[in-house]
Amino acid sequence: MKKLIALIAVLAIPAISATAADVKATYDKDCAKCHGADGKGGTKMGQKLGAKDYTDAKVQADLKDDAAFKAIKEGLKDQDGKVLMKPAEGMSDEDIKGLVAYMRKFKK
Repeated sequence: MKKLIALIAVLAIPAISATAADVKATYDKDCAKCHGADGKGGTKMGQKLGAKDYTDAKVQADLKDDAAFKAIKEGLKDQDGKVLMKPAEGMSDEDIKGLVAYMRKFKK
């Protein structure tokens, strides 16, 4: 029985790591161009669109997970209806939850 539990644990570790790597790759591909690799939003596009600094504890505290999930899933527009962020395409709800969790790691 102990060997079975140990085997399950060993097999689960790469699956967890692969998921974390996948989320980082998705962030790097789809989010970093505006939000920056560091989450500060200091890219040219991020500054133009007013991307928030996700390393700021207050910004993190003010943003709720469900709002972040909705913004990723449905996109984000300003008050005039201008698209600030396109909706995620081809991402499952679990993928989006992973991005929200990844974004939370930027908080300092």
